[in-house]
Amino acid sequence: MTEKIVVGYDGSDSAKRALGFAAERAKAINATLVVAHVLEWSPYSFLTPTEVEERHKRRTEELQRAEQALLAPAVAALDTGGLTVQTVLKYGHIAETLCKIATDNDAAQLVIGRQGHSNMASRLFGSVAGTLAQVAPCPVTIVP
Repeated sequence: MTEKIVVGYDGSDSAKRALGFAAERAKAINATLVVAHVLEWSPYSFLTPTEVEERHKRRTEELQRAEQALLAPAVAALDTGGLTVQTVLKYGHIAETLCKIATDNDAAQLVIGRQGHSNMASRLFGSVAGTLAQVAPCPVTIVP
């Protein structure tokens, strides 16, 4: 079975460096590269049926927009050279969802950038990198 390396990608400069690092690592060990993007989505349990339907429509549109504007260009820019690349796009808490993606893919490694697009939130609530370093189901590489 081929090993998999999951890389968290949000389009930031740090994420681009992490993607490049993960791609080179995957090539070196003949692993599959899984490029993952997580859209944060807070669950509301007190919505009306109409609000739930509208929210689902917006969610679908956001997933399509993220695939077209973020993941597809990132993968297209990679020098794949025989590298197998998969993409995963999910909603949820970023660190928890990346852990689930790593578990679901039986990842040998999880690669992320040190700083993403949510600098203010990370200062208030803790960083994704710090959380993953503590709870990830596989080794985590944090790329500066």
